[in-house]
Amino acid sequence: MPELPESPAPDQQPVHVITVPSDVPMVALVGSRDELLRTIERSFPKLDIHVRGNEFRLTGESAEMALLERLIDELISVTNNGHALDRNAVERSIGMLRGQTQDRPADVLTMNILSSRGKAIRPKTLNQKHYVDAIDTHTIVFGIGPAGTGKTYLAMAKAVAALQAKEVNRIILTRPAVEAGERLGFLPGSLNDKIDPYLRPLYDALHDMVDPDSIPRLMASGTIEVAPLAYMRGRTLNDAFIILDEAQNTSAEQMKMFLTRLGFGSRMVVTGDVTQVDLPGGTTSGLRVVQEILDGVEDVHFSNLTSQDVVRHNLVGKIVDAYGQYDATHPPTAGYVGGRGPR
Repeated sequence: MPELPESPAPDQQPVHVITVPSDVPMVALVGSRDELLRTIERSFPKLDIHVRGNEFRLTGESAEMALLERLIDELISVTNNGHALDRNAVERSIGMLRGQTQDRPADVLTMNILSSRGKAIRPKTLNQKHYVDAIDTHTIVFGIGPAGTGKTYLAMAKAVAALQAKEVNRIILTRPAVEAGERLGFLPGSLNDKIDPYLRPLYDALHDMVDPDSIPRLMASGTIEVAPLAYMRGRTLNDAFIILDEAQNTSAEQMKMFLTRLGFGSRMVVTGDVTQVDLPGGTTSGLRVVQEILDGVEDVHFSNLTSQDVVRHNLVGKIVDAYGQYDATHPPTAGYVGGRGPR
């Protein structure tokens, strides 16, 4: 008579086994020196997780085991698409699954916007994916959120991709020439020398996405234009992908002026952080009022990114949250102007 499997002792929990396909290397899922496995263990404290061969052996709460099984499936899909996993990708996947969103983490982490110079540019969080999707489906998109959330970088990638696909004839990048504690008159050199520091972040992002040797030629031909916002007045911008960066430093009048430059065949992306306004006292930020003004206008979309979407060092998101909590409980002082967090 065949032996029956032993029942678990009353004080023991049943073991759930997740078997990884043999064609998926376990090191891709657990990481070098088990770094990714430790990340998973920290995120599932109610589970006891053991890896043996190509199996994850779990004991603990059944709901958590089901969630971890979904996570393993998503991570396998990412690796099968040729993308390497890191700790941030695992943590973001867990966050998406716990948020019970309809989007699959694998779809977010494997979505390519642009491949340039051996590097793929893609969204890394769910809100970033929604932001990128909105740029595809709306004529004017506002990307609003704190430093490090990829607002400008992803918009730049979409602009370069649109130019390469011949969806537009040119890219126009602009910013208001306003910064904390400085004005153009205090800077040395000609007007172009004075303006250049304000536009430098746009140049830096552009160099990541376009062959640096071709940028002077593209700028000389007008295919790519980088200019301060004041240079937009009186123009109609047709067949262009237009990005306004640091829009929190526009006045309400400047914001209206910029938005009404929109011409046929063009798209606009406006990015900014309403907690980092550097305008003189008493000047209302155009970015702070535009959502109320344009609420409900067809083909205009507002994407709000948060500290959870920060893709710089892990500490940046914590710093953004800490400044937000401080600003909420402390009045501005002479030594610290509330809301001006990291750029």
